[in-house]
Amino acid sequence: MSTLPEPLDHTDYDALDEILDDLRTRDEEVPQWEFCEGAMAALLCTRRTLSPAEWLPVLLGTGSLPTAPQEEGTHFANTAQYDRFMGLWARRGAEVAASLAAPVETLEDERSYHPELMDVRGAVAALPEAERADFKNQDLPAYAQVWALGFMFVVENWSDDWAPPRDKDTAAWIDEALDRIVALTEDDTGKPTVNMHDEEGPPSVSDERLNDFGAAIWAVYDLCQIGRSLGPRVAPVRKAAAPGRNDPCPCGSGKKYKKCHGLEDND
Repeated sequence: MSTLPEPLDHTDYDALDEILDDLRTRDEEVPQWEFCEGAMAALLCTRRTLSPAEWLPVLLGTGSLPTAPQEEGTHFANTAQYDRFMGLWARRGAEVAASLAAPVETLEDERSYHPELMDVRGAVAALPEAERADFKNQDLPAYAQVWALGFMFVVENWSDDWAPPRDKDTAAWIDEALDRIVALTEDDTGKPTVNMHDEEGPPSVSDERLNDFGAAIWAVYDLCQIGRSLGPRVAPVRKAAAPGRNDPCPCGSGKKYKKCHGLEDND
């Protein structure tokens, strides 16, 4: 009987945030965890399994070495920090993979995939008025927007692995699923009806956004199923051009092709 992965708790997510904050002191482009969460989901849906050595430098901007000492680029402070991050990543990845493999029929099922998200606008709206003033001129992301951007980051950076297959129906299925996720990369312009950070807080997320979010989660299920079904892309086999009749035979006999193996073609 298989053992379900141990879910990450708040302490674990705090540890991930601390590591990313530290990396950001060396490279301000290092993303927040929600972006990484979206990227992880996309990596699990990608037709080819990408190793950390391939995705880690692209996602976090790490250089040729994952840890210090390193003259240039982002790097983890030490091997212990790197191992801690990768250990937490592996646990969360196993948890997400198990959710995407579970035969769920509703997102209310406790086995279903629930991205680790933060309603930033809801959190700010719930702050005391004096503290809200600090965010007055900031462009706060909509609910699930950063997650969706992280997902599409992987799709765009490994576009060859996400190229549509020849089967038109499957290609259309992929396009439709990706469109649902792309919709979340846009702003939430609907009328806010609920606060996802604090049930008692001011509304910050619209009903339309929640519907789009649910559709995007089902799209991840579809993309994961398609990825497993298709498997890695296979390069087309190109048949070598046949030698001319008067060319040397490729077998190395020294004879012209027409006087050697070319005779077989005329049989």
